[in-house]
Amino acid sequence: MPDASIHGHDAEEWPLFEVFVRASRGLSHVHVGSLHAPDAEMAVRNARDLYTRRNEGTSLWVVPAAAITASDPDAKDAFFESPAGKNYRHAVYYTASEGVPHL
Repeated sequence: MPDASIHGHDAEEWPLFEVFVRASRGLSHVHVGSLHAPDAEMAVRNARDLYTRRNEGTSLWVVPAAAITASDPDAKDAFFESPAGKNYRHAVYYTASEGVPHL
């Protein structure tokens, strides 16, 4: 098995980064994968090489995975509960003020 050490660093100890690519202006960034890198600058360079080899992107976001907070997929029913019975969240009970035409 090849040595995982690269330039004195163990690649398994490098932080994990999540990579997002925007295909063209006006579109949203889309998660395309993950990679390990010793720092953010190298993560951007590696992400460019791995995920945009054929000029697929106009912009990259590379985010340390440890900086991402996510909801629990197993708790999705309770977390994304329907707003039924929570009408107070909607402004349907308010009347528009007279003399304020843009409301």
